[in-house]
Amino acid sequence: MKKLKNNIMLKHIILLLICFQFTILNAQKQGVSEFTIVDENISTSILIDKKEAKVVQIAADIFAKDVFNISNKNISVNTKKSNSSQIILAGTIGSNSWVDALISNGKINVSQFKGHWERYTIQVVENPMKGVDKALVVVGSDRRGTAYGILELSRMIGVSPWEWWADVTPDKQQTIKITVENKVSKSPSVKYRGVFLNDEDWGLQRWAALNFEPETGDIGPKTYAKVFELLLRLRANTIWPAMHSSTKPFYSYPNNKFVADDYAIVVGTSHAEPMLSNFNTEWKHATMGEYRYDTNSETIKNFFKKRVKETAKFEGIYTTGMRGEHDSPMIVGEDDTDSQVKLLEQVITDQRSILKSETKKNPNTIPQAFVPYKEVLKYYQSGLKLPEDITLVWTDDNYGYMRQLSNPEEQKRTGGAGVYYHTSYWGRPHDYLWLNSTNPVLMWEEMSKAFEFQSKDIWILNCGDIKPHEYNIELFLDMAWDMSDFEKSTAVKNHMMDWSAREFGTASAKEITELMFDNNRLAYIRRPEFMAWSQVEPVTKEGDTELTQFHYNDEVSTRIDSYQNLIETTESLYETISDNRKDAFYQLVYYPVIGASKLNQKWLYSFKNKFTAKQNRESANYFGTLSKESYLRIEKETEYYNTKLNNGKWNHIMTMAPRFLPVFAKPALAHVKTDTKAHLGLALEGYQMEVNQEVINSYADVLPVFNSYTNSSYFIDVFVNGEGTVTWEAKPKADWIKLSENNGTLNTNSGKAEKRIWVTIDWAKVPKGENKKEAPLGHDFQLIPPSFKVNSAIDFVSEGKATTIGVSVFNPKLEALKNYKGFVEDKGYVSINAENFTRKTAGEAAHWDVFEGIGYTNKVITALPRQATPLVHVDAIKSQSPVLEYDFYTFNFGEAAVNLQAVPTHAPHAGVGVRCAVSIDDAEPVIVDFQTFGRSDAWKENVLKNAAVQSVKQVVNKAGKHTLKIWMVDPGVMIDQILIDLGGWKQSYSFPKQTLKD
Repeated sequence: MKKLKNNIMLKHIILLLICFQFTILNAQKQGVSEFTIVDENISTSILIDKKEAKVVQIAADIFAKDVFNISNKNISVNTKKSNSSQIILAGTIGSNSWVDALISNGKINVSQFKGHWERYTIQVVENPMKGVDKALVVVGSDRRGTAYGILELSRMIGVSPWEWWADVTPDKQQTIKITVENKVSKSPSVKYRGVFLNDEDWGLQRWAALNFEPETGDIGPKTYAKVFELLLRLRANTIWPAMHSSTKPFYSYPNNKFVADDYAIVVGTSHAEPMLSNFNTEWKHATMGEYRYDTNSETIKNFFKKRVKETAKFEGIYTTGMRGEHDSPMIVGEDDTDSQVKLLEQVITDQRSILKSETKKNPNTIPQAFVPYKEVLKYYQSGLKLPEDITLVWTDDNYGYMRQLSNPEEQKRTGGAGVYYHTSYWGRPHDYLWLNSTNPVLMWEEMSKAFEFQSKDIWILNCGDIKPHEYNIELFLDMAWDMSDFEKSTAVKNHMMDWSAREFGTASAKEITELMFDNNRLAYIRRPEFMAWSQVEPVTKEGDTELTQFHYNDEVSTRIDSYQNLIETTESLYETISDNRKDAFYQLVYYPVIGASKLNQKWLYSFKNKFTAKQNRESANYFGTLSKESYLRIEKETEYYNTKLNNGKWNHIMTMAPRFLPVFAKPALAHVKTDTKAHLGLALEGYQMEVNQEVINSYADVLPVFNSYTNSSYFIDVFVNGEGTVTWEAKPKADWIKLSENNGTLNTNSGKAEKRIWVTIDWAKVPKGENKKEAPLGHDFQLIPPSFKVNSAIDFVSEGKATTIGVSVFNPKLEALKNYKGFVEDKGYVSINAENFTRKTAGEAAHWDVFEGIGYTNKVITALPRQATPLVHVDAIKSQSPVLEYDFYTFNFGEAAVNLQAVPTHAPHAGVGVRCAVSIDDAEPVIVDFQTFGRSDAWKENVLKNAAVQSVKQVVNKAGKHTLKIWMVDPGVMIDQILIDLGGWKQSYSFPKQTLKD
């Protein structure tokens, strides 16, 4: 028996060995290998050919530095073969003799990507050459492909692209080993991918001049080398250099263009800088005259010639066309569109002639861009004739919404199309130059739309000073590198999760991602930089907030609490981050979240200060103190960022008040001073003024009606009027009235001069209304028949005096709502989050889909595909269009306003709009149009709120069940929220929370 058992065990072992061997053979067959870069016994060297482009040497040096930072072991970069039995061989096809030998010997097959743009393969090759047993081989199709391949090794060993720019210090390892899958990188989704350093006055230029590069006192070759290293690590290839007058022009430093070429970075310029020029500081009026083409074209052409001659041997993208000085409209003699179009056509003709004469190349072989930005878009739309080989670079409206994209005919142009997109902006209606407040899912939505409309040749992100735009820069460039990874909106959250795990570890990645998503959601509702309700050009003083403080649970306090949760989560997470990543966490998460939170709270507490001061509440002073403390916290964190973080490495990079606009200042605050004796004050949700306790009427002050179907809750503020201490007690007159607190003490000197009491209902104890088949009939929710309402009250007692607050609940027993699932009317309106449809039906060629991570509710619903044919005729809408249906129940009837809130996108091109159609029940669809034009007041309001609201009239013909229908008219319209107002909606910034049957 023992022998039998031993035989069975031996057979199992043999079987396991066979399986293990099979696994190894299968892995080898699939091209999966392991390669040890360093351990106790191995220290690999990197072999490159001396004929290689400088960027290959630079990438190899960067990787060697990364290995040292992890392991404290040096690996050498050689141009001559050493005696190592194991090496890393990196080279470009045709520029590396060892790589070419491997290709000719059949050791590596490059037929899949030879001659392609920026592709590479990473493979482990056994016995690649005499004396070498194993090589990790990186082969690039061109110089950048090789550099990207080498720096992919840095990613594989755990080094972040933000290793230097955000101090993401690598974890230490004694052994560095990677698993290599034999495959070839894809062709980049976008050919030219990069960033525009803009509005650099407030951080990057000051930091470079005063800290990093004092020898030039500017953004010079040393600074650009670090920027270019970052771009290489992020697989980007293009720069639009800094161009404000605070910075000397890029080409004024002769070494800049050589450094760019060393790093294989393509230089372009913005829409306002034709032919790689910078007119902000390069145009000298004293010697060159007026900058206008109709009267001074020869001088301007000579300037173009000089720049083209200087840059002809380097990779560049020449911006064609022309604007005026300082990004202003072009000046022409005749102020009419036809004249301007003709003159601009002449400018482009002359520019192409200069390119031909100075480069000795056909212009159609030279990368050129035309940026139809602001008034130049109008010229293009008015018939400007543009050579087909010039790339059309479409722009957003400065606030993240693409103005226009290529129509089917434009998509056939040989020059293709691109995108210039902002996550930082200086201009009207308001700047956002401090934090990164552009929602990443919005950026994904607009860029994926642009990609779908064939904008695949140039992508440029205006990222301001780089910091604190790190995450959005990487997302933008990762999408440009491989858009197939970003087919759905949920890809952004997955990307951020991976980013968080890479930077801070898997343990905290989910919580960090949720934190950042919530921060982005709040910024989408209103950017921190817009919280003063002021505007620029001209600069206005702070305005009155649109957030209500006495309806819908107090929007101001709700936002304060939301940001307080972010603050507490951020501070808690900071304590859990490993020491080598704390500086990175501070830059990438902590400062942006705390900064946004405290700028919000500064203004939100100031709004509460002014509101409560009007009610003579002593707590106004406390809110004023909290506002000041929020300002001081921003000051403190900015000081730390600049002077303490990483021993002052980033001193001068962060300015907490770009352009010193009113939103960044200390708010003016009200102060309440009274000599009267302290006594209790009350303020109710639904009332702008406090309760007048001198009026003897036990039911004069009543909370809004509680609705059993929506499980409402409302607040009562108890506060001190006068100086001193008061005690209070609340006595509900019914056991079904529940209070968050029933008694307490308030004191003006303790900072606790008021308390918010939440009133809820225990519906199990409320007497039921009569059993009815139909809903009550009435045009005013407050006049619901008595059989459906139950009334009671709360007595607030202080110093022997009682003040009665009425409580009224709506608690009918309706057969029609017994098993009903849907939305119900509450206080004269029905509120719906658009993604919560009851039913949806696909159309003949389109369907509705949900995007996550965008909108006021963090979800919107949109009609796809984006290039579906618009349906504008009623019969076609009803028969062919996809439709959303929302069941809702009303207790009133009559005319209703159907308010739709959409993401304020623009029509992609002529013939397509931003429309949907609406009806209630069987009414004919009514078209709703969200399109705005130019810089209209409607557009300004939309971009400040990230919302476009339109309203149509419909009839609710009876109390009871109804269905709201929304049809697609134009694809791509994103519906966020819906409010059916039967006359009960009060003024508020956002629609009230949805009234879904509880």
